[in-house]
Amino acid sequence: MLTQTTTRVLDPSDLDAALAVLDREPVANAFVTARVQVAGLDPWRLGGEMWGWYEDGMLASLCYAGANLVPICATPRAVRGFADRARRAGRRCSSIVGPATPTAQLWRLLEPSWGPAREVRTRQPLMVTDRLPDDITPDPYVRRVRKDEMDTIMPACVAMFTEEVGVSPMAGDGGLLYQARVAELVGSGRSFARLDQDGKVVFKAEIGAATPHACQVQGVWVAPEYRGRGLAAPGMAAVLRYALEDVSPVVSLYVNDFNTAARAAYRRVGFQEVGAFMSVLF
Repeated sequence: MLTQTTTRVLDPSDLDAALAVLDREPVANAFVTARVQVAGLDPWRLGGEMWGWYEDGMLASLCYAGANLVPICATPRAVRGFADRARRAGRRCSSIVGPATPTAQLWRLLEPSWGPAREVRTRQPLMVTDRLPDDITPDPYVRRVRKDEMDTIMPACVAMFTEEVGVSPMAGDGGLLYQARVAELVGSGRSFARLDQDGKVVFKAEIGAATPHACQVQGVWVAPEYRGRGLAAPGMAAVLRYALEDVSPVVSLYVNDFNTAARAAYRRVGFQEVGAFMSVLF
């Protein structure tokens, strides 16, 4: 038992304590919780380390350190502890992302050694709903993507990622990890799309993380030539129906504050802002 304020890398024996911390904020923590529920705390299976911050011998805060650096239920003192560990380890992640307040504090402490960032998105509203809208009919043409449709969905996924993040997911390893992730979502029935008469994707979205308490929609995209035709809200209503019926009782997403069109579409479907995330992109 640790008796002072300190950080350490958690191991599989810490799983129950880590899940207890994650369960404090089931919506905000859905992304990390989903990974931990599947992979546990073994770094190789988890795809990164889970750092724990202890106060008076009790696990109080977490930080996932993998492809993303994610502070979880992090108090100001925990953030300072995580920043010290991250500074010593050096930057290995492609982004820092999490609830806006601790993420902003973490970035202030890391920027002198890790900066400059390629882009900082200081406010990304976290939106949540637990019901279908009364006044929007789900798009009947939005359906699950089949496993034999990887060649159909992949160009749309690459276009969405490049547009959203500013770099192609095909860089570096040639897109092997990204293609594997897309295939995982398709295989698990959590990738959805509407195709036009030529078989081209005109709307798509995925349920990227899922726990028994909440799931998170990601990758919402409308083909540029189809924008402005009112496809987003009915498409989201269709994805929302699948999510509520088959996945979790609460559906969340986060969106850039400058994306006014997307925010309006999500509000039309019934999503309400309950907080904010922040992302630092390298």
